[in-house]
Amino acid sequence: MNSLIKSALIIDKKSEYHNITADILIQNGIITNISKNINNPRNYKEINFPNLHVSSGWFDYSICSGEPGHEERDNLLNTLDVASKSGFTSIALQPNTFPVTEKSTEIEYLKAIAKNSNVNIYPIGALTKKSDGNELAELFELKNAGAIGFGDYKKSIDNPNMLKLALLYSKDFNLPIFSFPLNKEISNNGVMNESKTSTMLGLKGIPNLSEEIQIMRDIRILQYTGGKLHIPYISTGNSLELIKKAKNKGLNISCSTCIHNLFFNDNELSRYNTKFKVLPPLRTQNDVDKLITGVKDGSIDIVTSDHNPLNIELKNVEFDNAEFGTIGLESFFGALNKIFPIKTTINILTKGKKIFGIEETPIKIGAQADMSLFNPINSYVFDDKNILSMSKNSIFKGASLKGKIYGTISNGKMTLSE
Repeated sequence: MNSLIKSALIIDKKSEYHNITADILIQNGIITNISKNINNPRNYKEINFPNLHVSSGWFDYSICSGEPGHEERDNLLNTLDVASKSGFTSIALQPNTFPVTEKSTEIEYLKAIAKNSNVNIYPIGALTKKSDGNELAELFELKNAGAIGFGDYKKSIDNPNMLKLALLYSKDFNLPIFSFPLNKEISNNGVMNESKTSTMLGLKGIPNLSEEIQIMRDIRILQYTGGKLHIPYISTGNSLELIKKAKNKGLNISCSTCIHNLFFNDNELSRYNTKFKVLPPLRTQNDVDKLITGVKDGSIDIVTSDHNPLNIELKNVEFDNAEFGTIGLESFFGALNKIFPIKTTINILTKGKKIFGIEETPIKIGAQADMSLFNPINSYVFDDKNILSMSKNSIFKGASLKGKIYGTISNGKMTLSE
């Protein structure tokens, strides 16, 4: 793939060209020149968009595809296309397929489908067989096949000994164990945040305590075992404080939150709209504000779209019976860029790889081109025409977002969204 990117503002803190507007020459997928004005004697394809910005390629670590087993929700090839057109050159795949990703052959299957894509995939292996919480999966086999971590998507580890064994067993290969923070007994089949809003609506609430008490338990186990623990999708301010204290004690712990938990609060559920039914639930504005502060100061390591396609019959039902979940790849950049300055947004989108030991690719001469192309100032209302996924269950429908994706360059290939 040969191309010449014209007059692009480079945002990449790891690059010597950070904050410089320059042309970027790419030959056979390799960056061969970065300069103020590069001639195009070989008539390469020129990339020249209004207010063009480039950064190193974006990464989202929590993506559900559907394939295998739930292809009616989406398939892997389309998920990869959606990711690429949404600005992402790397994604991690959750194991909630059918069957779940618990064997090396299942990881190899996913990699085989994606081998010709310009999006890199990094499978997450199931922590337990069939993700039923009863017996550890073959973690070492999954690691050798390419798994970057282990967890049962949106299923808490109810047996504390299971977490203890997983942390001890995985210490030798330094990959994170995911522990979803939800105590089932305390959450007690709740469907939204426990608050004045849930009381007013007559909906069963999920208290903050159900998340926080699980995190307290997990931190204590991590103190005992050592190892590498990741707490995904935190939603409360107190959860963040617990994790910050654990980090200050030197524990190897990281955490993430979801973009929708930064963008919306539980007042959105006042009309019983199931698009706002997510897990963990939307919390109060006080929690939202604390999470945003945690993202800004780096206490929250990763923000994810938590992209989870669901077919319409799973969402278009009474609120109590609707499934939790939203798609998010297409709206991720626009929502982040609405909350944070552009440099903070790009830092969020590019920094998550280090937790999983994935090599980062800065923008420099001699490096393989792995870049996201975008315009940060375009404002728009997100609606159906912006959705590229097969499933349309987006929490962001009708939301005002900011920024435009021009495309991606990765693995010697280019995808342009227009």
